Amino acid sequence: MTELSYTYKLFHRSDFSAFWALFTDNLINLMVLAGVCQFVFGMPAEIVFGRIVPGAAVAILAGIAVYVMLAKRAAAQHGRDVTALPYGISTPVMFVYLFGVIGPIYWATNDPVLAWQVGIGAGFMGGIVAAFGAIVGPFLKRVTPRAGMLGTLCGIALVFIGTVPLATIFEDPFIGFASLIIILWGLVGRFKLPFNIPAGLLALIIGTVVALLTGKASVGFEGVGVYLPMPYFGDLIAGIQHLFANPELFLVLVPVQIYNFIETMNNVESAEAAGDHYPVATCQVVDGAGTMIGALFGSPFPTTAYIGHPAYKRMGAHSGYIIGVGIVIPLAAFFGLLAFLNNLIPVAAAAPVLVFVALSLITNTAHSVKTDHMAAVTLAMMPHVSAFLMIKWGSLMNALGATGVEGLPRLGDEALTAALLQQGAHFQGHLALSQGAIITGLVWGAIVASVIDGKFKNAGGFALAGAVMSSIGIVHSASLQLPTLDGVTAGYLIAAGFLFIYPMFHKDDELENPNVVVEEVPA
Repeated sequence: MTELSYTYKLFHRSDFSAFWALFTDNLINLMVLAGVCQFVFGMPAEIVFGRIVPGAAVAILAGIAVYVMLAKRAAAQHGRDVTALPYGISTPVMFVYLFGVIGPIYWATNDPVLAWQVGIGAGFMGGIVAAFGAIVGPFLKRVTPRAGMLGTLCGIALVFIGTVPLATIFEDPFIGFASLIIILWGLVGRFKLPFNIPAGLLALIIGTVVALLTGKASVGFEGVGVYLPMPYFGDLIAGIQHLFANPELFLVLVPVQIYNFIETMNNVESAEAAGDHYPVATCQVVDGAGTMIGALFGSPFPTTAYIGHPAYKRMGAHSGYIIGVGIVIPLAAFFGLLAFLNNLIPVAAAAPVLVFVALSLITNTAHSVKTDHMAAVTLAMMPHVSAFLMIKWGSLMNALGATGVEGLPRLGDEALTAALLQQGAHFQGHLALSQGAIITGLVWGAIVASVIDGKFKNAGGFALAGAVMSSIGIVHSASLQLPTLDGVTAGYLIAAGFLFIYPMFHKDDELENPNVVVEEVPA
């Protein structure tokens, strides 16, 4: 079909259910970042609800406008309905910016305004790095097996989008179970609810009602007001100047933005696996530009094409669900309603929606890759488990310090590391895996999938890329550095050498794996 013979309807009744899922996802991110900035970093409400939240809303609105246009174009090109890419603040990168950029500035200076300025400066510079992903993104998409790209997303989904919210549910089971069973019934099982009420909406309502009845939620209007978005040129320039005066912050900024544009690439691949095709380079430019716009208007936090497109595709959504988010989130931000919702809606009521997104992504991946490539998907997930462990070990040490325990060794202390190893906790290994986990997962997933397919040069290329990135600190290191030959880098070089050289000395039939189960092609 051509553009002239096909009309794409932006809104479908399925968008209503999808809207509540995406809205909840964005809402939780905004609630978390507002809480950390206000109560951990001591930022006044004027900055949190008057600058950061409206700036984030502007970035979300700008990105959604472009993704709606991309969905219309894709529908016209392919002559069928498509689901627009979801969009919002990148959850993993949000935490890196909070505790890797904003936090260190605040703890070193005790100046929340300077911490915010450096945050938006980092966001703006990071947006430039993310947009440059458009140059290499299409090439990476061509050479990277789908199992590697989707597998590393599944790792994020498993531990951060699924396990953490599930733990929140079990911390508050009266509220969490009431919402979870509705999500499982309506979104996972896909059974109808009374009056065809969207499961996401009903889950929020039931969870909030239970919270109000048990006294775990309240109706409060503190922070409600008019907060119109404004550009902050002076603060942005001050933040960028501080970044260049303290270049060590770029050691955090650059790797995490490389992660961000790879996340966009992976999410576009996830959409393609679900049947919707979008230009990866365009999406990476949009995400970088959206991040820069948000920084200019006061938000430090990068935006990206969201994880979870297959879940919304499965619901039958078109573009209306992101249009709804693009309307409601800015209204809530500009009129201070986020503070009201923050008091009203308990996290345990919203968390089941995130569990559903995680389940959908992992399930869709299992159906969109070859059965024997699930080994690659599984290996690609594992570095994220290490990243989760490192974050929680750090939280444990901070909690012990906060409760008055004195003389605590720091994580990484030789004696502590040896003691942990005696208890079966491999700190050094998990630390190496956790640093650049999404890239590590992608590399090893690609290596395994390429080996399974007999594409040894492709596998060797990824091993060589792992060696280069390891040597300069993009992965397996806390910061960027001059090229060094450490143990991990040498290991990658050995793997690359084997993959390039060993196949040269064997006949083709000797390189076949007789134990691989060959799938029958369905009639």
